[in-house]
Amino acid sequence: MGCDRNCGLIAGAVIGGVLAVFGGILMPVGDLLIEKTIKREVVLEEGTIAFKNWVKTGTTVYRQFWIFDVQNPDEVAKNSSKIKVKQRGPYTYRVHYLAKENITQDPKDSTVSFVQPNGAIFEPSLSVGTENDNFTVLNLAVAAVPNSFCIYQNSFFQGVLNIFIKKSKSSMFQTRSVKELLWGYKDPFLSLIPYPISTTVGMFYPYNNTVDGVYKVFNGKDNISKVAIIDTYKGKRNLSYWESYCDMINGTDAASFPPFVEKSQTLRFFSPDICRSIYAVFGSEVNLKGIPVYRFVLPANAFASPLQNPDNHCFCTEKVISNNCTSYGVLDIGKCKEGKPVYISLPHFLHASPDVSEPIEGLNPNEDEHRTYLDVEPITGFTLEFAKRLQVNILVKPARRIEPLKNLKRPYIVPILWLNETGTIGDEKAEMFRNQVTGKIKLLGLVEMVLLGVGVVMFLAFMISYCACRSKNGK
Repeated sequence: MGCDRNCGLIAGAVIGGVLAVFGGILMPVGDLLIEKTIKREVVLEEGTIAFKNWVKTGTTVYRQFWIFDVQNPDEVAKNSSKIKVKQRGPYTYRVHYLAKENITQDPKDSTVSFVQPNGAIFEPSLSVGTENDNFTVLNLAVAAVPNSFCIYQNSFFQGVLNIFIKKSKSSMFQTRSVKELLWGYKDPFLSLIPYPISTTVGMFYPYNNTVDGVYKVFNGKDNISKVAIIDTYKGKRNLSYWESYCDMINGTDAASFPPFVEKSQTLRFFSPDICRSIYAVFGSEVNLKGIPVYRFVLPANAFASPLQNPDNHCFCTEKVISNNCTSYGVLDIGKCKEGKPVYISLPHFLHASPDVSEPIEGLNPNEDEHRTYLDVEPITGFTLEFAKRLQVNILVKPARRIEPLKNLKRPYIVPILWLNETGTIGDEKAEMFRNQVTGKIKLLGLVEMVLLGVGVVMFLAFMISYCACRSKNGK
C-alpha cells in the first residue's frame, strides 16, 4: 500500500518535471518557430502575407486639408502688417487606394521595383464643405516667380514682370477654391509671360494620374533585416538636393520596417513630400484594436537648427529667412520644387522658432493634433496606423519693382495649408492580424507558461507529499 502511494507520488513528480521541462524547452523552440514564420511571411515576394498587403494596402488612407484663410489681405499688402489667418477644414480626400504598378523582382540583388500611382477622391461626408469653397490665400505666382529665377530678381526684369502682373490685375492675395488651390488652376499672370514656363499653379499640381517612383526596395529574401528598405529612388541613391549625408535616401517608405522592432531603434524613412529622409523614435506602447504596437513619433529636433542639432547642418540653406540657419522648425525644399520658395514645417509651426511664427496671427500649435507618428507592430514591423502631419508654406519677400510686394518691409513665411494623412488598419484586417500573428503568438506563450507553471507546481507538490510520506513511514 505504502509502495503504491510512494510510486504514485514519484510518478506525479516525474510527470510534473516532464511538463516543466517541456514548457521550458518550448519557449526557445517556439520563439525559433515564430521567428522562422515571420521571416518567411514578411518577404516581399508572391505568396507571402506581406506581399499581398504591400501591393495594395488594405488600409483606407485619407488626406485631410486645413486651409489658412487670410483675414486682412489689404492691410498686409499696404502696411506690411501681421498676417491674420483662420484655418478652415478638414477637406478630405481618399488617397493611396491604387495598387502598385510595374512590379519587377530582381533575383540578382534581391530587390523589387515598382511605381506608386497617385490619385485623390474627394470625400464630402468627411469634409466641412465642398471643393468649390473659396479662400483668400497668397497669390502663389506673384509671390513665387520673383524669387524663383535669378534672372527675375534683377531690377529690370522685375519691372517687366510688374507690367504683366498689372495687366493681369493680380495682387499679393487672391481668392481660390479648394479644388483650384490643391490641384491646379491656370494663372492669369503666368499666362502673359512670353517664356516657356508652366502656366498652371497648384499646391499639389500635378498629382492625379501621375506616379511616384520608380522605387527599388530590398525584398528581404537574402537578408530579412533589409526588407522594404529603399535601395534607389528614381534610379538614384541620393537626391541631389542637399549636401553630405542629408542627401541620402535612408530607410523604408514607412509602410513597414524590418521585423522584430526594438524600442531603442530609430526608424528611418524617406518621404518624397518633404524631399528628404527623416526618422522617428519610440514614444509609447499603444493597444490598437487588440494588437500591441509601438508608437514612434517624429522628434522635435528633426527640424531643429544646426545650433540645436548639429546633424542638421546640411539641411541649412542661405535664404534670407533662415537668419544664418539660427531659425528652426522649417525646411526649405525649393531645390526639389523647381526653385519655388516652398517651406515645409509641422502644422501651425509646431516646434518652430518664435521669429518664424511671429508675423502670423491665428496659429495654435498643439502636440497631440499636429505631431507625426507611426504605430508599428514590433514582431512583423508592419505600420498598422499612422498620422503624417505637414504644413506647406510659401516664402514671400519685398520686391521694390513688383507693385503688390513693394510695400512689404520684411519677408514672411506664409502658411497656405496643413495636411493630416492618416491610415488605420480596418476591423477585418485587424481580426485577421490577431488570428494569424498576435493571437497565435499569445496562444503559444500561454501554452508555454501553463506547461511550465503546472509542471513546477505538480513536481513540487508531489515531491513534498512524497518526502512527507517517507518521513511519516520512517517514524
